[in-house]
Amino acid sequence: MTDPIADYLTRLRNALKARHRVVEIPASNIKKEITKVLFDKGYIANYKFDDNSVQGTIKIALKYNPVTKQPAIVNLTRISKPGLRKYKGTEELPRVLNGLGIAILSTSKGVITDKEARTLHVGGEVLCYVY
Repeated sequence: MTDPIADYLTRLRNALKARHRVVEIPASNIKKEITKVLFDKGYIANYKFDDNSVQGTIKIALKYNPVTKQPAIVNLTRISKPGLRKYKGTEELPRVLNGLGIAILSTSKGVITDKEARTLHVGGEVLCYVY
């Protein structure tokens, strides 16, 4: 597999379109950090890391609106790809949907959102947009 983060986002996207409650994804450290950010920002209901096998898995409980049954995540877009990495400094960090969405960045301070990166005055690799 050349891009595990794109695979992670595609599995989430497919599970949301199929209206699944839970999705299982092969684990890695960066996927675990992205999952924690999504949970902290309220895009997923819950998550659990299973380290039974060599690689381990991440079980993610997806979040839907109780009335309209619409998913909490409308769009997941991969920005920095293995063939073309996208790095942004503190001054040029992206605003997703004029501040309504989040950009997930990999920085020297760990995997954080664009708003946290602005307060910490750090730049990094823009992994994906979520809204």
